[in-house]
Order: sequence, then C-alpha cells, then structure tokens
Amino acid sequence: MSLAGLGEAADEQWARQSVIDTALAMSVSGLSPGRSGNVSLRFEDMVLITPTGMAYHDLIPDDIVPLSLEGEVLSGKRLPSSEWHFHCAIYRARDDFKAIVHTHSAYATALSVHEKPIPPFHYMVAVAGGADIRCAPYATFGTEELAKNAVAALEGRKACLLGHHGQIACGETVEKALELAEEVETLAKQYVIACELGE
Repeated sequence: MSLAGLGEAADEQWARQSVIDTALAMSVSGLSPGRSGNVSLRFEDMVLITPTGMAYHDLIPDDIVPLSLEGEVLSGKRLPSSEWHFHCAIYRARDDFKAIVHTHSAYATALSVHEKPIPPFHYMVAVAGGADIRCAPYATFGTEELAKNAVAALEGRKACLLGHHGQIACGETVEKALELAEEVETLAKQYVIACELGE
C-alpha cells in the first residue's frame, strides 16, 4: 500500500472512531439511554453509521457500517442502524451536513409524542437555524416515509423533532451535531417547564 493509501486508511479509521466516541458521549450524557439513537458521518463519498443492535461500549471501528448515499452496504459484516433511510436521505438533500446525531432524549421525545414543535420562546431556538424547531409528522421508524418527513422538517433548519420518536441534530462535524442535540434537549426541557407554569 502506498503512503497515500496508508493515510486514507488512517483517516477512515479516525472517522469511524469519531462516530463511536460521539455515540458513547450521547449515551453517557443521557441523550439516548441504552442502545437507542444513532450517529453517522459523511466521509468522502460514503456514510459511516452506527450498526444496529450493538451496545456502544462494545463497538470497535470495524463495526461502523459504510454505506453509499443510496443506502447500499459497502463492506463489513454488520447491518446499519434501522434509521439509515433518513441519514442517507438527509445527506442527499443537504450538502452542508457532514454529521447526524439522532437521540431519544427525554424532553424532546416528550414534545414529539404530542407532535409539538419548539416555538420561538427563547432566542437560543435560533441555533437550529430558524425561528422554531419543527416536529415532523409521525411515520413508522426505519421507513422511507419517515426519511421524507425528516428531510421536509429540516428544510432551512439544522435540527427537528420526529413525531412520537425523538430528535435529529445535524452539523459540520459529529461534535457540532452532538452539541446541537444537547442544546435542543435543553430548549425542550425549558419549554416544557415554561408550559407547566402556564401560558
């Protein structure tokens, strides 16, 4: 293998490890308890995504699944997250996104169960790219319909809620996507508390 080839392989290993590190941080922070949620990173012309059914603390770089933008598994023995449809659909629709974090965080999920968006109750809502954080209509997990709904809810936005499901946060890096997911959960919590106090 050439020196250039070694460098590319090292870069991909680093990218795979960054997906694992983000998934672990997401779990430890409480944004997605257990095996829930998923993380992906656009690397060159493929998508690196967490596998389905594996605990994050058991993952090694070879477990991260490389997909084409159409969702074809390119190599390895693992199956991708069941939510690969919306990851790939979002990357196809948005060249500006390089990473996606999907969580089942408590307050964002509570709002999504009621199919409530997060309105402009606080100026920090703008970190998601607009005047509100939309909630996509409900669709069964792992379906093309859910992917379509997510892409629509993210138009002009970096984050959205998914009806009866959780939240999606996107960014230029996995670190920025995770940071946005944490901010969305904070805003969701603040909004729920504010609503409890009255109109």
